[in-house]
Amino acid sequence: MTGTLTTAAITADDLEALARGAAVLGTGGGGDPYIGRLLAAQALREHGPVALVAPSDLPDDAQVFPVAMMGAPTVMVEKTPSVERIGDTVAALARHIGVTPTHIACIEAGGVNSTFPLVAAAQLGLPVVDGDGMGRAFPELQMVLQTLSGIGCTPMSIADEKGNVGVLQSVDNRSAEALARSLTITMGCAAIISNYAMTGAQARASLVAGTLSLCTRIGRRVAEVRAEHGDAVGAVAAELGGRVLHSGKVTDVARRTTTGFARGTAVVSGAGELVLEFQNEHLVARRDGVVEVTTPDLIIVLDTDSGEPVTTEALRFGHRVSVLAAPADERWHSPGGIELVGPRYFGYDTDPVRFDAREDR
Repeated sequence: MTGTLTTAAITADDLEALARGAAVLGTGGGGDPYIGRLLAAQALREHGPVALVAPSDLPDDAQVFPVAMMGAPTVMVEKTPSVERIGDTVAALARHIGVTPTHIACIEAGGVNSTFPLVAAAQLGLPVVDGDGMGRAFPELQMVLQTLSGIGCTPMSIADEKGNVGVLQSVDNRSAEALARSLTITMGCAAIISNYAMTGAQARASLVAGTLSLCTRIGRRVAEVRAEHGDAVGAVAAELGGRVLHSGKVTDVARRTTTGFARGTAVVSGAGELVLEFQNEHLVARRDGVVEVTTPDLIIVLDTDSGEPVTTEALRFGHRVSVLAAPADERWHSPGGIELVGPRYFGYDTDPVRFDAREDR
C-alpha cells in the first residue's frame, strides 16, 4: 500500500512522515514532532535502522519496555531532552526488575512519544513494536489500555536531563501518576520515563497494533496530497475514518502550564464558533456552546492549507486551522475506559459524545 513502511525496519527516511502522523494521532499532545524527529534521526545515524515487529509476532516470553517523555509539552520547546538519558532510563528499569529487554514500545502516539522509543531501540540495539498503549495520546500515566488489562505501571524509572534517575513502586497506576507527576515538576516539568514493562503475551493483548505504520502512512499521505495541491485535511480524515468538524481562524488562545500539564482553551471562528478545551491533548470541542465531540474520541487540529498537525503549544492567534474528529480504539468506550478517560474524569460536565454523533445534525 502506498505510504506504508516498505521494510520491517524504520530508517531515517521514514522519520519525517512518522513524526507528522504521530502528531496527528497525538491530538495536540505528545510533544513537539520536530524535536522528536531530530532526536530519532541522531540516534539512527549513529546506530542504524531499527527493526519493526508486529505485536502478533511477539513471543509470549518477550520483555517489552515502553519509554516516553512525561510533562508539559510547552516546556520541551525550550528544554530539549538529553538523547543519552532515553536509553539509560530503560536500562535503569531493566536493572531494577532483573530482566533483559527484548523489545521497545511506544506507550502513546504523539510527536515525541512515538519517536523517543526509536532512540532507545537504536541505542540498545533492540527492535521496536509496531503499536502503542492508547492509539492516541492522553495526559496521565494510568490512561492506557494496559490499565484496563490489569498491567501495572510500576516499577517505573524516571530521569531528568542532568542524570538524576529514580525508580518508583506504587500501589496502583493512578498513584504512580501522582508520584511521578510530583517528581516531573521537581525535574523542571519534563522527564524521561520507562514503565508498563510487560511480557510479549501481555503486549499482544493490550497494545493498539500498527500505530507506527499508521503514523507513517498518514504522514506520507499528507505530503503526497499536498504535492498534488489536493485536500490534505480531507485525506487525513479519510485515513482515520473520521470527519472534518470545523475550519476557521484561531481567534483566541488561553494557555497555562500548571501541575505539569499544558491546560487551556482555543477558539476557532468560522461557521459558528468552535471552542477547544485541552489538557496537553484536546479533550472537548463545543460549537456555539453545544458539545460536538469529547474524549476518548480524537480531536485533531491541522493547518488548513498544508495539513500539518498543530500541537496545543503551537496554537496561535490568526492561525487558519481545520479540526477533525475521529474514532478511538473501541476499548476506550467500555465502561472502564470511560471511567478512566471520559470527559467527567477531566472535570467537564458532559457525558461522552462520539465523533460522529452530531454528523447529521
